[in-house]
Amino acid sequence: MVIDDSKTIRRTAETLLKKVGCEVITAVDGFDALAKIADTHPNIIFVDIMMPRLDGYQTCALIKNNSAFKSTPVIMLSSKDGLFDKAKGRIVGSDQYLTKPFSKEELLGAIKAHVPDFTPVEQAS
Repeated sequence: MVIDDSKTIRRTAETLLKKVGCEVITAVDGFDALAKIADTHPNIIFVDIMMPRLDGYQTCALIKNNSAFKSTPVIMLSSKDGLFDKAKGRIVGSDQYLTKPFSKEELLGAIKAHVPDFTPVEQAS
């Protein structure tokens, strides 16, 4: 799942992930995501920090405080790479922190690190 209020980021991540065989669910903010998470039980969640209504920290905390999703890896996405932001991400339970713009390798690396049975499908471009 990719949660980001930026259509460009959502589309970029979705395209990269679909090319390697991932099923991708997108959400525009934390509220949108929480309903979809309950319905779809994603294997991994990428969440932007700066979003309207419910930011990434709040969204991550709500996911990690729910016993059904406590073990679901949550990867924070942010254009800020400060120590404070990374520490705050850890406090709310995030499993990793990627700085935007992220590369295909970073995105796939995060999935490989946190989703044990993930095997990317190499497709001819």
